[in-house]
Parts: sequence; C-alpha cells; structure tokens
Amino acid sequence: MSGISKAANADAPFFSQVLRELAPLDKKNAAALLREFLAHAAEKGCGFSSALNDNKPAAGFLSAVLDLSPYLRGTLLQRPQLLDPLFERSLPQRLEALLHEISAGSDAEDLTEADLMTALRQHKLEGHLLIALGDLSGVFSADDATFWLSRLAEESVGAAARFLLRDAHAAGKLKLPDLKHPEVDSGWIILAMGKFGAFELNYSSDIDLIVFIDEHSPAIPDPYDCVETFSRLTRRLVRILQDRTADGYVFRTDLRLRPDPGSTPLAIPVGAALNYYEGRGQNWERAAMIKARPVAGDIAAGKRVIAELAPYVWRKYLDYAAIADVHSIKRQIHAHKGHGEIAVRGHNVKLGRGGIREIEFFVQTQQLIAGGRFPKLRGSRTVDMLAALEDLGWIGEEARDTLTREYWFLRDVEHRIQMIADEQTHMLPEDDEEFLRVAHLMGYRDGESFAADFRAALTTVETHYAALFEQAQELTGEAGNLVFTGDVDDPDTLKTLANFGFERPSDICRVIRTWHFGRYRATQSAESRERLTELTPVLLKAFGATSRADEALMRFDEMIKGLPAGIQLFSLLQSNPRLLDLLVLIMGAAPRLAGIITRKPHIFDGMLDPAIFADVPTRSYLAERLENFLGPSKVYEDILDRLRIFAAEHRFLIGIRLLTGAIDGARAGKAFSDLADLVIDRALQAVIDEFAVRHGSIKGGRIAILGMGKLGSRELTAGSDVDLILLYDHDEDADESDGEKGLAPSQYYMRLTQRLIAALSAPTAEGVLYEVDFRLRPSGNKGPVATHIDAFRKYQRNDAWTWEHMALTRARTVAGDASFFPEIQEDVAGILAMPRDASKIAKDAAEMRALIEAEKPPSDAWDLKLVAGGIIDLEFIAQFAVLTGNVEGPVVALSTAEVLRKLKPEFVDPATADRLVEAANLYTGVTQIIRLCLDGDVKREDFPPGLGDLLCKASDLPDLDRVEAQLQETAMSVRKTFDSLLQKAKK
Repeated sequence: MSGISKAANADAPFFSQVLRELAPLDKKNAAALLREFLAHAAEKGCGFSSALNDNKPAAGFLSAVLDLSPYLRGTLLQRPQLLDPLFERSLPQRLEALLHEISAGSDAEDLTEADLMTALRQHKLEGHLLIALGDLSGVFSADDATFWLSRLAEESVGAAARFLLRDAHAAGKLKLPDLKHPEVDSGWIILAMGKFGAFELNYSSDIDLIVFIDEHSPAIPDPYDCVETFSRLTRRLVRILQDRTADGYVFRTDLRLRPDPGSTPLAIPVGAALNYYEGRGQNWERAAMIKARPVAGDIAAGKRVIAELAPYVWRKYLDYAAIADVHSIKRQIHAHKGHGEIAVRGHNVKLGRGGIREIEFFVQTQQLIAGGRFPKLRGSRTVDMLAALEDLGWIGEEARDTLTREYWFLRDVEHRIQMIADEQTHMLPEDDEEFLRVAHLMGYRDGESFAADFRAALTTVETHYAALFEQAQELTGEAGNLVFTGDVDDPDTLKTLANFGFERPSDICRVIRTWHFGRYRATQSAESRERLTELTPVLLKAFGATSRADEALMRFDEMIKGLPAGIQLFSLLQSNPRLLDLLVLIMGAAPRLAGIITRKPHIFDGMLDPAIFADVPTRSYLAERLENFLGPSKVYEDILDRLRIFAAEHRFLIGIRLLTGAIDGARAGKAFSDLADLVIDRALQAVIDEFAVRHGSIKGGRIAILGMGKLGSRELTAGSDVDLILLYDHDEDADESDGEKGLAPSQYYMRLTQRLIAALSAPTAEGVLYEVDFRLRPSGNKGPVATHIDAFRKYQRNDAWTWEHMALTRARTVAGDASFFPEIQEDVAGILAMPRDASKIAKDAAEMRALIEAEKPPSDAWDLKLVAGGIIDLEFIAQFAVLTGNVEGPVVALSTAEVLRKLKPEFVDPATADRLVEAANLYTGVTQIIRLCLDGDVKREDFPPGLGDLLCKASDLPDLDRVEAQLQETAMSVRKTFDSLLQKAKK
C-alpha cells in the first residue's frame, strides 16, 4: 500500500507532471468553462492564471475535467484557490499536509462542534478534489486513490472522536488518562469495516463502522453507564460526519454491520459482542470481519478485540454451515451463468454480473475456507489476497493477474461514475450523453471501445467467479466414455484415457477394474467402492494432467493396495479437491513421499486433520503432540515403537507443509531439527531408564547430547542423518554403578551410548528413527563413543584440529540433563572464543575444501552441497568467521544464513554479506525440496516434472532452466567470496 503511484514523481509539483489527456464532450463548452474558472480564480486572488495559460496540457486537462464532471466543476468554481498549492507541491505532499491539518485542528482549544463540522467538511472537499485530480490525471493509480480516500476518512473519524472524548471528559462522563491523547485507554473502540477497513474506499463511499466498548477501561467511571455514554457519543460522531450543512457532508456513515443491529445499542460492550459472535455469528459476519480494522478511539483495545475474534473468523475446521452458504451462493451464480450477453448500460459495476462484488467474494470465500490453515490469507485487501491465493496455489497466475487487472479497471469505472455528481451510485448511465461522459472520464474517445472493454472485463470476472464453485468431480462435456465394467476394455474409454494424457490406457483400465471389483481391503465394502467410483473421473483427470500420468496413478494404486480401509479417504478426497490435488502432487512430483505412503499408508492419517496447514510445527507444538501420543506408555519397546511412528508421521507432515508452501525451507529445517531433538531426548530417557533396571546409575551422573552438523544448526532435511556427541559427568568418587550388575563409569556410559545408537538406528517393523553418526566425537572412530566432559574440554582446547573446531561452531545441546546444558554451552563458547591465527585457519580451511573437491567431486550442477561455491563453501565462510571472531553476538543454534547475516562489516562488506545470505536461503529452499521429494542422487534429466514446478516456486523463478542458471551464478559468486576471504586472511 504505497499511497503514491509508481508513475508519479513524489516531489514534482502536480501541474508540472505529465497528465493524462482527457477528451471533453464539448470542446467549446470546455474552453468556456476554463475561461469562467480562471475569472473566478482571479476574483479570489489566485496567482496561477498565467502559469496555467502557459501550460497547455494542464489547461487542456483541467478544461476537460470542468466539462465532464459537474461535481468537480462546482468545487473548482467555488474554491479555485485549492489549486494554488499544486503549482508548487506534489499531490502526495499536499494531501499529507491536509491530513495533518485535520488531525491538528481537532486539538485546538475552544473548538466547538460547529467549528469542527465546518473544518472537516472543507478539508474533505479539498481532499476529494485533489484525489479526483490525481486519479483522472493518471498521477494516481486506482490503488493510490482508494488509499488516500481511506486515509482521509480515517483522519476525519479520528479528529471527531478525539473532540467528542475531550467533551465527554469535560462533562464528567469519562476520566481520560491523557487529554493530549484522549483516545488512549478511552475504551471507545471504533472499527472500520468493509472497504474502509481494507483501505479500499470508493470515491463517494459511505463508511461502515462498528463501535465496541472496553468496559474495563480506566477512563470509564461507571461501567453501568458506559453503554449509554458511548452510544450517545457514537450518535454525535455520526451526526458530525454525515449531516449535510452549507458546507456539505464529510462521510455518510453506516453502523448496520454491528451484531443484531435491530436490537442492540450503537455501542456494544466487548464481552457481549464476543458472546454474540461465538454463539450466533453468521458466515457473512465472519466475511465482514476479514476487513475489520481499528481506526479511531482506543486503537490498542481495538487490536485486542480483533485478536480475540480471530478464532471466530479464522476457523481451523470448515463448518457445515459455511459449506451450505457457499453452495447456496453457487446456486445463485448458476441462475445467471451464461444467460445471454451482459448489458453494459445500466449495469451495476459493484453488484451486477462480473462486477466488483464477485471479485471480492471470490477472494473472501477462499479466505474463509482456508484462512484458518494459511495465516497468509488473513489480509483485508482484495488484490493482496489474490496474490496470496496464487502464492499458496489456490488460484493460478492467470486468475490472479486477470482478476487484479479487472478489479482495478472496474474500480476506475466506479470512481468515474461517482465523480460526475458525487452520488453513491454504481450504475452505468443508460443515457447516451451520460454514458459517454463516463467513457471520456476513463480516457476513451468513444463509447463503443469503452463498452467493449467493459463487457470483456465483466465476462472474465464472471467466468472465474462461477468456476470457483464448479464441482471438482465434474468433467467437461468433451470427456468421453469412462466404462470399466466386464473384462474387456471399452474402446471409447481407451480413447478418453489417452486424451487425458495416459500412455498405457489398457493398463489403467485394468487397475481401475481391480478397484471396482473390490480386490483390495480398501475397496471391499460396497460404500467404499461407490465413493471411489464417483471419484474415479476426477482422479483420472487430475492424474492425467501430470507429465507422467501412468506412473503417478500406479503409485496411487500402490497406496490404495496398502490401505486397511478406504471409505474415509475416498470421502475426504471427494469433498476436498485441495487434498486430492496434494495427493496428485505427491504421486507426480515426490517419489520419496509417495514411497513412504505406499509402504505405510497409515502415515497419511495425519493429513485428515484440516488444521495441519494452520499449525506451524514449532517445538512446543511438536512437544505437546509427542506427549499426547506417548501417553502412559512405560514399556521400553512400546515407547521406542511409538517414537518411530510419531517421528515418521511428523517428518511426513512437515514435508507436506513444505511441499505446499505452508512453510519455507528454513522453517522446515527448524521443524525437522526440533522433531529430532524431542525424539532423541525421549529415546535417551527410555534407554537410561531401561539400562538402569540392570545396571543402576552412576553417582552424580549427568548426560548431555551435543547435536552437530545440520542438527546443531537446525537445518535438517527430510532425509538427514544426525551427528551426535554424547558427553557425561559424574562425581569424582563414583567407582561403579549401583545396579545389580555394576559397571565402571567409562564402561557404563559407553554401553549406554551403544544402546542408544541401537534404539535410534536399528531397523524394526516401524522403521528406523534416525541414522546416527558419532564420528565427530574427540579422536573420531578411534575414541570411545561416550566422552567425559573433562576429556572433551581438554581435547578441544589442546588437541583438536581446525576442522573439529569448525564443526564445533554448530554444536548445540539437544537432549539429556537440562542442568548440564549451560555448562557445556559455556565450554563450547569459550573454546570458540580462544585466540587463533586467522591465517592458519584460512590455510587449513582452504586445504580441507580442496581435499573434499578432490575426493568427492560434485555429480552435477545440482549437487549443491559439493559444487564449487555451494553449501560447503558457505558453511566454511560462516565457520571461519566464527573462529576468527567476525560474527556479532552469540552463534549457538543459528543456521548458516543466520550466522552470515551477523558478519561484521570489517570482515565482509554488507552488500556481499547480503548476497551470501541470499545464496544460503536459495540453497536451503532448493535442497529441502529435493531431499523431501527424491531418494539419493538423481540427475536433472530424471527429475519428476512436478518437482521442477516446486523448485521454481521455492526459487521464485519461472522455469527450471532459470533456476539452474541462478544456482550456477550464485555458486560462482559464493566461490569468488570464499577465495577472496581466505586469500585475504592468509596474508
């Protein structure tokens, strides 16, 4: 929301800018009106006549405005001096000054209500004129015009509210804490609704308000009187804004959006309002609350109310009433869909077919359905939410772009209609001359061209609007036969399948007959087969649209084969096209995930929770679910099996969030790492408890596990193994554990660690928790798997190699005795802060990188870890910076990108640091997707087609070739920085 068109020079005087050329209806009349205006201006002492006469384009523009808009003509003839500032200042500058005048005026001493009403009307008239000139001239876009109109309304409401609050304080009705800022803690909550709330006001719009009362405000002396007090203030507020006087009006004001307006006061206590919305609120009221915004009065209290209403507006589960409302509206759509050509003259731009309301409803419906799961969809502005819907994959780019374009086109038409006479109308005139007047205000030379463009816009909007409610299961009329009875393939069905995109239609027929004959457990019940039969056409169409349709459908068949039952899944897919799209995406783009579902269909159960995309998988979220899942389990093997099931399911669900764009690669890395922390910690506790049954415990014994590598930096991917170091401590006089079979401390912790490794990595019927690697421990494979903290300190301070200290920059305590953690982290921080020879570190790092390149060259340009300038180079830069003291602040538990973001400017200039951070983010986004979708190393030419789309989305680039080019360009830049930094340090 800029408020200033990109096309405008923010500092140039308005009349010095290139103004859009408008054609008057009558050139002679326009010229006469201009002469009359200049004469009025001279009488009023305005000094711009000569400047305007010398500026032919500006004079021509102004004469056309005078001819085309009776309302603007009346304003200009009445107050020509309003143009004076525009010969020296830009429109945004003058408008900002005007808004300041409105705000400051309400603070004047001895201000009367009559004085305020006069001032607000005069300021509004000037604002209206300036915004109209900006809009018609092209200096403002429609977006800018709606923004400034909304700002004008906001300042007007705010000024009136401050005046009324001070007046109530003077009368003893309120005890305001701060008379200089009367709105603060006043308890008077004024919410802007609709277009006002969304900064989308139209030119002659009324403003929708809802007024609440914070009964607990310190400004309210008697809570029992507050409803009457604030209702009276609200009534006066409306009168100040909308009563017509000799100076006109400010804004027509509508309070009917409040709860149950027929039986509730104008100002409603917050508690009563919340009870109403929770108990009786309707879906249209939920939709209205999407755009709610506190604009005046107690802003802080207003924000709290909006936050409290969030669960009501943004529901985690789509309720049946909302679905019924959607289908009811769908029936209304179908009543007019395709019924002849749309009439242009007399058409309602806002409410008619293909109008503004249809675009708004197109957006708001999907916001209501999905906003609970996707916080990104909780915005109030229509065009912003079109972009968010496309970003999340709910609509395509074409829908976003065309609806955005037509939305602003229709808003322009709406504004031109209203500029003619300042009437709150949305109807295009039927009269020839008046219709032509709108066309000319739009910049057209004739009515026919405008009518054609207008009709095309309506048709485009109507098409998208109606398509929103098309049944996902409906096939186009040209689909053809889909017959799967008997044992012989139907020839027309084979043609239909081929048209859908299947290369082996006969094999597909055989698969579907297997479903229909009930040969799988999931299709044995008649009801299950019935649901699957109804779903089959849309399944075939969806899979046929993928690039490898046969392969994707076969993966789906494997999944069905493993399901214990199918009715729930088939019903869900039938009623939830988004979930079907996701399943098709997995089968077509993510062989690794498809394989997981095929081997363990139960893992898909987590997808049945509609809230999955709303709940970001934070550590607390995962911890709560882990505790619930483990429940009262006490048996060792049962605990481990439950951990395996939980870890597998939540790795999958984190991956699904990543796949759909609900979280990005960096957030996924943190979630995968948090999951590993929690599971490893619970596995360790189970191992300790089980081990103690026979071997007891060591006196004063403490255990902590250091996460290293990507676990330490919280950058795990879906397929990462985990690098661990187990550290322990105990009392000095502890000789042996106190169990039935006592063990010396070193032997005790060594065997316990081996038991932990087995618990984490041993294959079982429920799979493997994690592949673990303990090779980063002191002395590597030669040393014991468990290390005493004193030995760890001594080794790291005296004997560790540079590469081991580089690895230690990512060390983080992840499991074990929490009381042990601070001591270990303090040790790690002390070791990392030891003075070092930067040139030696640089030499060692360069040699290590060269050795890796020689022994493990990259397989291709997509081997982002090993490629020159890839992930290893970035990690080395970050680790080198940490070891040489070139990072601001602590570095524990930071990702590579986060470390790079904190590089000191004397180490690397900020622009280069920014490029390194961008590189890390790009690599993270791409790597997370690839590791999620693929098993092992896969060449570019073998990428599933759907994976390419995901990589483009993660990289924010249009095609895979550009992604590859961006990766190569980034790698070259990183390698150049890597070489430069190390070379510089060696000197």
